Amino acid sequence: MNAMINRIDRAIDMTAAVVAGIPADRMSAPTPCVEWDVHYLLNHLVGGMHIFATQLEREDPDRDHHDDWLGADPHGAYAAAAVADSAAWHRPDALEQTVRLGFGVVPGPMAAVIHLTEVLVHGIDLAIATDQEQLLDQQLCGEMLAIMRDMGVDNFRTPGMFGPELPASGDAPAHRKLFAYLGRTW
Repeated sequence: MNAMINRIDRAIDMTAAVVAGIPADRMSAPTPCVEWDVHYLLNHLVGGMHIFATQLEREDPDRDHHDDWLGADPHGAYAAAAVADSAAWHRPDALEQTVRLGFGVVPGPMAAVIHLTEVLVHGIDLAIATDQEQLLDQQLCGEMLAIMRDMGVDNFRTPGMFGPELPASGDAPAHRKLFAYLGRTW
């Protein structure tokens, strides 16, 4: 299996564990994504997963990223999105396709990196917001940090994406180092 698809699977699974542990009374809790509470962030993540899956199936999404994707069952909505998303990335031609994002069309391998970033980083956001950092895959966070350092993200250091790199303690866990690299605080 392709290493990037394996990482996407790991991010989906890690985030599934975090989502499963979110109690209903924490859906309005603040997150590291300024102005987004847990419900809004989870809806954004589920919508993005469905949109990526739809595009990988060579179809046009029938809903917008921020439509209501959660309905009355946020946990079930994430589980359904995870199944669809994983299946789409496991298509034999998934990395050979192009995916249309808000800033343009990107080739499959770049779309996979972007999607991994979305699922992993928003999974971290949700874990931090709901006091579940112990569920984070530190090895995967370290791998993502290495990928991002190799690629460079300076073109994405804009409001609403990533901020300037922040200092991180050498003994900080990998997810905190990744957060600092992306300019995120909590």
